[in-house]
Amino acid sequence: MGVSSVRVAAIDCGTNSIRLLIADVVEGRLRDVHREMRIVTLGEGVDATGQFAPAALARTEAALSDYASVMRECGVDKVRMVATSATRDAGNRDEFFAMTARVLGAVVPGAVAEVISGTEEAALSFLGAIGELDPAAGPFIVVDLGGGSTELVLGDSDGAGPTASFSANIGCVRITERHLHSDPPTAEEVAAARAFVRDRLAEALAAVPVAQARTWVGVAGTFTTLAALALGLSEYDSDRIHLSRNAISDIVRVSEELIAMPREQRAKLGPMHEGRVPVIGGGAIVVEELARELAQRAGISELVVSEHDILDGIALSL
Repeated sequence: MGVSSVRVAAIDCGTNSIRLLIADVVEGRLRDVHREMRIVTLGEGVDATGQFAPAALARTEAALSDYASVMRECGVDKVRMVATSATRDAGNRDEFFAMTARVLGAVVPGAVAEVISGTEEAALSFLGAIGELDPAAGPFIVVDLGGGSTELVLGDSDGAGPTASFSANIGCVRITERHLHSDPPTAEEVAAARAFVRDRLAEALAAVPVAQARTWVGVAGTFTTLAALALGLSEYDSDRIHLSRNAISDIVRVSEELIAMPREQRAKLGPMHEGRVPVIGGGAIVVEELARELAQRAGISELVVSEHDILDGIALSL
């Protein structure tokens, strides 16, 4: 008797990127069929205006329409699309939901995007990130650094799920738009951004007892790009990056370089996606501040970077 499987599509629509995973779920594990990422910066200006910009909605619809074509070609049985920080904040989110219902409904009738809470976002990120890690390396502190928010999740891989989590309103797009206006940022801008990050992290660290953690796992584009650069890769290589172990000293060195670097120079780096060029400095500041706190509180000296994250968690939830 053959092993049954179901083909699912997971879509993660964040502040900066929209990503697609199509996978077969076989006995509770994922077998990748297709992965894709587009930078659409849906959250552009939301922090300042409280509204989605028409151009940002148009970019997102174009990417989602392409994804819908791929889903039809692959014959998916189920689809789940989640939207995170920017969509929680936008006053005109009804326009976004009407668009997603129209595009997704053409693939799977009744499919719509859903806004998830920071708590559920954290749980899905944790589920996706730790699936391939040795349980003996726990407890894990998983950090999902997005465009508008950063989730800290503490837990073990024993099936019980996270024991503590917090969603902080710090992300690479939000920090860049608020503080990093010059190219390259001035010392005063960087100092203001650090103060902002430290203030928001203080609340997160009060809620999540990171001193219990033994392994730090970073997920999403800021972390994977920093790892690629720390590893000295000439181009982005998912296989080399996934589950790579990086010395904190190397991650901090690369972060310092990126923060001080003009955008034109960042764009010439082989592993750098063009959509991350303007905002990765903001993300690097979050990583540096977290590295300092985790070293002090938990004695952590290395970062494990996972290519599997909330997208995999969404797929597994189906």
